[in-house]
Formats: sequence, structure tokens, C-alpha cells
Amino acid sequence: MLNLPKSSGTGIDSLNTILRFFTNQKSTIGYGVMGLLTIGGERIFTLFSFQCPCNHTQNFAYGLTFLLGPAFVLLVVGLFISTRLWRLYTGCCLDPFKLCPRGNFIGCCMVQLKVLAHASVAPIMWLCVALLNGTFYECAVSGLEDNLVVPLLCKNKTALCRQELARVPCQAQSKLSQFENLELLLMFRAQSQILGWAIIIISAAVGLTGTCYKNCRSQVSYLQLTFWKRYMEKEKEKFETYADDYATKLADRNLKSFFENRDPEAFPFPNHKAWEEISALYNFTRSEQCYSTLQRYVERASHPEDRPEKRPVLDADHGIEMT
Repeated sequence: MLNLPKSSGTGIDSLNTILRFFTNQKSTIGYGVMGLLTIGGERIFTLFSFQCPCNHTQNFAYGLTFLLGPAFVLLVVGLFISTRLWRLYTGCCLDPFKLCPRGNFIGCCMVQLKVLAHASVAPIMWLCVALLNGTFYECAVSGLEDNLVVPLLCKNKTALCRQELARVPCQAQSKLSQFENLELLLMFRAQSQILGWAIIIISAAVGLTGTCYKNCRSQVSYLQLTFWKRYMEKEKEKFETYADDYATKLADRNLKSFFENRDPEAFPFPNHKAWEEISALYNFTRSEQCYSTLQRYVERASHPEDRPEKRPVLDADHGIEMT
């Protein structure tokens, strides 16, 4: 009789522990990967694509485009991939009350603010990285022709400074002395990095304040919130599995009926109203022991006599919204 080495069980346990850690920290890991991709993307733009034109008419627009353009694209992408956004807006043109059930304007604004906040993570990362590097800002600021700004930039400099300001990022083209040119570049870089750190500090403060406010107003304990989040993750995983399984079965049933030229077999399937109810955004409240719109629908469907009148699902004063 062969005895398996004890180390095999220990190895499997260690692997499960590592996998569990990465699963629990997937949001943090995701933001870390996003940050690395942002840094890499900014470096690629700077090295292979960005070439400051070094003239008064184009510097500002060119630098600002490279600074804000990718941030806007990342914001649009973040909105496109937001499940919460599409749960809120799908069908709202046919039924505008889906946006603000029973006129709950505050709850609607809170949900849209959360959507915008999540979509803004990548653009803010881009702005911070680009400003800390300073290349785009240097080009944009050197193209300013404002009579209030330019004298401040050229304060205590030679008279040639105003004429050559746009050529400062391109040191080979500038007629300023090497020392004066370097001094202006360092000033632009310092201003850019100060703006970058200001955005980082403000974002961190807003994020901390928002998280503290949300947890402070929570009607349930921290552990129950943790369980709720875990449940939502598992429900989403299982939904994908069940949806794929039932879609496969329905496709097999329809194709079998078509090719065999006979009536299709009975196939139980949720109606449109059921899909509508489980697709709504849900508020987790202490008064209702349900952790999702799916569970609420199932519980009420099993007790139709207790089914209350449809209530708003965006009640910001009495619940915590989550997709």
C-alpha cells in the first residue's frame, strides 16, 4: 500500500490559500494592474507619439489634447463597461420612471454619482501619471499667450523669454540661454507635479470621506456587509453558469424541433416581467432579509399573497445600493 507524502496535502492547502487571497483582493489587484497599464501607456505616448510642435499657435491645444484626450477616452470606456449604468438606463426611454422610481431624484443622483466615480478611476490615474511626468503640461503651458499668465512665467527673465516661451520644450530650437531654458523647464515640471499630487491628495480624501460616510450610515454590521458582497459575487458567477447552461438547452431544443420537424418540447422560462424585476438596482436594507433583486423576486414569488406594492429600488435614505 502506497502512502502519499503529507506535503501534497499541504501544497494543495497553500495553493487554495493563495487563490483565496487573490480572489478576496481582486479589486485591489485590478486597480494595481490598471495603474501599471496607465503608466505604461503614458510612457509609450511620450516616447513614440508625442512631439511638441514648439510654436505659439499649436502648443497649448496639442499639449492639452494629449493630457485630457486619453482621460476622456478612459472615462467613456469606464462608462461603457459599467454594469450599474446599463442596469439603470436600459429601457429608460420607454419608461422614464425607471431612472427615478416614485420621483426619488436624490437616489437616482446618488447612483449616477457612483457610476461616474467608478468610471473616473482610470482617467484620474492617467492625469496623475501624465502630470507627474510633466511632458504634456510643459508643452501646453509654453503655448499660453495670456497677458496675465505669461508675465508670471517670465518674471525676472530676459525680454527674449516671451518670444521664445513656446520653444522652451524644444531646447535645440530655443534662443534662450541653456540656464534660462532649463530654469523654465524645471518650473513647468514643478507646476505639473504639484497639480498631479494635488489631484492624488484630493482623490484620496474624497474616497476616504465617501467610504466613511457610506459605512457610517450602514444599517447592518460590517460582517453582514462582507457576506452580502460575497453573496453578490457568487450569485453573479452562478448566474453566468446557469445562463450559459439554459441558453445551450434552449438552443438545442429549438434546433432539434426545427430539424426534426416536430413541435417543441415544453421549456420553463422566466417571463419579461421577471427579467425586468431582477434587472433592477437593489438596495440592501435591514427591513428585508434579501440580498439581491433575484432573491427578493424568488421570495415574493413563493408567497404571492404577501407580495407588496412595487417599491422604489433607489431609496438612498434607507438602503445601500449595489449591483
